[in-house]
Amino acid sequence: MNVEEIREYIADFQKRKLPELTKRELKIGSSGRIKTIIGPRRAGKTFFMFQKIKELIQSNVKKESILYLNFEDPRLIEVNYKEIREIIKLHWELYPESTKELFIFIDEPQNVKNWETAVRGLYDEGFDIILSGSSSKLLSKEIATSLRGRTLSYVILPFSFREFLKMKNLKYDILHLSSKEKSIVLNLLNEYLELGGFPEVTLEKSKENKIKIINEYFDLIVYRDIVERYKIKNTKLIKWLIKSLVASLSREFSVHKIYLTLKSKGIRLSKNTLYAYVSMLEDVMFAFFVPKFRYSIRKGEFSMNKVYLCDISFAKLSEVSQSKGNRMENIVFLELKRKPTNEIFYWTDGKSEVDFVIKQGPKLNQLVQACHNVADYDTKKREVRALLKASKELKCKNLLVITEDKEGSEKLKGKTIKYMPLWKWLLIA
Repeated sequence: MNVEEIREYIADFQKRKLPELTKRELKIGSSGRIKTIIGPRRAGKTFFMFQKIKELIQSNVKKESILYLNFEDPRLIEVNYKEIREIIKLHWELYPESTKELFIFIDEPQNVKNWETAVRGLYDEGFDIILSGSSSKLLSKEIATSLRGRTLSYVILPFSFREFLKMKNLKYDILHLSSKEKSIVLNLLNEYLELGGFPEVTLEKSKENKIKIINEYFDLIVYRDIVERYKIKNTKLIKWLIKSLVASLSREFSVHKIYLTLKSKGIRLSKNTLYAYVSMLEDVMFAFFVPKFRYSIRKGEFSMNKVYLCDISFAKLSEVSQSKGNRMENIVFLELKRKPTNEIFYWTDGKSEVDFVIKQGPKLNQLVQACHNVADYDTKKREVRALLKASKELKCKNLLVITEDKEGSEKLKGKTIKYMPLWKWLLIA
């Protein structure tokens, strides 16, 4: 450890002005446990930590009582887990008042081997700690072993539509929108449906540059988060698998079908390897896999899952054009995912399908369809019939269809079905 570089790092942070932020909606409850923030790359984890630092300062905590360690900073790259305690001592030497109270923020701790041992020791000493990392599985695995009972985990995703509008400096009373204001909101929703909510992409004005940034993020995930981390040699296969996954957006994804496709092309690859690759994509939170709802957990484990992306912008990577309905469904999934109390499933009887079954604790709370065009008679009939079937089987009466523009409710077979436009649901959900 280069002591002078570490001193410089600590002093630089203290003198550095924190960036202007769009306040994120993620809530972290007060708790004596370690708080862990996980999410995909570029979703805003570091800026969320800065937000929490600002909140501490606004609550009259001196900045000198805050230590921020970013283990992707070149000056911290060679630090080992035993030296993290030495960094704290250096901070105390520079800012003696911080010996009374010290809040520790650690960014990308998985870059330090055995980091969890150091964090556990700091926690046991009584420090208030917030962690942030890109790999959900890496963090959860080590938390499960070394930090069990000591931590609470929170997921941060790219901007919600509410945050997206806030970034655009738009604040409206959604219950009293003028025709002009509604037009602006709908135009921005179309942008959000196409280019997603990554903070940097949202800030960029040029569409061409937005697409370049999205492609750079994709390369970061492929090469840094997957190829380098897991030492994978066949990068072409990983890229092909990702594009196949993206092409299955909002639909069931079958590893078995992918295996057969590769086999037909003369490419030898075991199913176990394919499952491992898919697990890696889930690990880095590029994609989420939603299981079919079954009362029997054992049966559910072997069913196909539906696939959704961490940000709809990655749909542009596919050579298959994604329908607006599929994009809407992905956006709805992400909004549901932002609620930590939601367990999300889908339902099907083989003929009909309900996009989302929402479970909160032991109770099935809601059945949700995301449907672009309910003005089409056959489409509406299909979506509603599925809702009524699932409602009867699952004994859930809270039925919602999220649409492009229809709003209201109707009664069918003794059940009330509510309709709500996507833009309004995203702003009040």
